[in-house]
Amino acid sequence: MSRLLIFDWDGTLCDSLLRIADCLRLAALDVGINPPGAEESREIVGLGLAEALQTLFPKADLPLIKKLSKSYSRHFVEKDQQPSPFFPHVEESLQQLRLNGHRLAVATGKSRRGLNRVFNARGLSDFFHGSRCADETASKPDPLMLQELLTEFGVSAADALMVGDTEFDMEMAVRAGIPRIAVSYGAHSADRLMKYEPVLCAATFAEVKDYILD
Repeated sequence: MSRLLIFDWDGTLCDSLLRIADCLRLAALDVGINPPGAEESREIVGLGLAEALQTLFPKADLPLIKKLSKSYSRHFVEKDQQPSPFFPHVEESLQQLRLNGHRLAVATGKSRRGLNRVFNARGLSDFFHGSRCADETASKPDPLMLQELLTEFGVSAADALMVGDTEFDMEMAVRAGIPRIAVSYGAHSADRLMKYEPVLCAATFAEVKDYILD
């Protein structure tokens, strides 16, 4: 049966966690505050940028958050001229899922400009059937971006599947009533993801594809 397959981007499809952590570190240094460590940075992957910065720097006021956001975006755009690689098996698996008639969508904490940039760089502008970004709807774990995708494609929650690597992805899917697959190679550990009762916790993306096509 054809399904709407909704994928997180960073940490699920794209191996960009170290790049995100490095840009957060550089942004903090730019504004003269203590930078977060790599583990701290992994905690906020998947949130919209404003929400991520507020979580990492709870004492920062709005003007400082805006400076951090501007600096982070500048560093990320500079580094993202060469897009981060996909995780193993992602590219061929997505191709096979699409060829088997599934509709593919992205639900991400990235900005629309950032997602479009990587789509263009990878020649994927027409590959995914739909997408939602944190700066055009509510940030995860609010379920709004998933609800909007369900409405756009005219499908029920039962006919969709969310694939993600963080608690934010899993909680968002639970709140939208959508079945979910967790991947354990991204930002959050398997034991944390299993609390959300995914139908599968996959160690590789090939396992995701095999489960869907089984």
